[in-house]
Amino acid sequence: MSLHRRRGPLAGGWFGRLTAQWRTVLWLTVVWVMLWGDLSWGNVIAGVIIASLLITFMPLPSIATSGTVRPWPLLVLMSRFVADLVVASFQVSMQAFRFHHTPHGAVVGVRLRNPSDIYMTITAELSSLVPGSLVIEAHRLTGMLYLHVLDLDAAGGADKVRQDTLDLEARVLRAFASNEELQSAGLYHLPGEAPVPAGAAPSGTSTTGGPGERRADRRTDRRTDRREGKR
Repeated sequence: MSLHRRRGPLAGGWFGRLTAQWRTVLWLTVVWVMLWGDLSWGNVIAGVIIASLLITFMPLPSIATSGTVRPWPLLVLMSRFVADLVVASFQVSMQAFRFHHTPHGAVVGVRLRNPSDIYMTITAELSSLVPGSLVIEAHRLTGMLYLHVLDLDAAGGADKVRQDTLDLEARVLRAFASNEELQSAGLYHLPGEAPVPAGAAPSGTSTTGGPGERRADRRTDRRTDRREGKR
């Protein structure tokens, strides 16, 4: 998928596609230079040409997004990710020295606040990169992530895993989402309004949903319980 705001059909042909997806061309060029490991004019020009050819002849599907990048929340997100990465790596490595301890793994289901493809992907990738947890399934229609946890007891239990994942999603949304998306997720409030607790439904919305949504929720909960019970 290309990381640019969705627009109407491109009437300008290949040139209009390149100008509309210049962010994707820039990102592919950076990836090309990183793969070669040498920052030179030749690699940069070759990366731009190859990225332009990919966009022209193998266009990627776009995703709708109205978010923006906030430098300070992004710095908080990356700093917390690095800290979690170091701590989790140490904890997982110590499992090898606990000879009489058998880790009790489990699959935990987490319902995200915002089921957008881009935010779900970022949350899932960051969760999987931290040792000790791995996203094994993502359901975009219900906004559910299913994480396999190496040791559920060491992670603090299923509720702790869910809360940590929701906290990670909150940091992702604060770094990239728009004010409207933050408000719909219950993470943004106007001055004088009480903030919505993490994991709670935003004001003005119903937590019960329609009959079909309630049935889907019950099926999801039963599915999660069965997975956790098997571990």
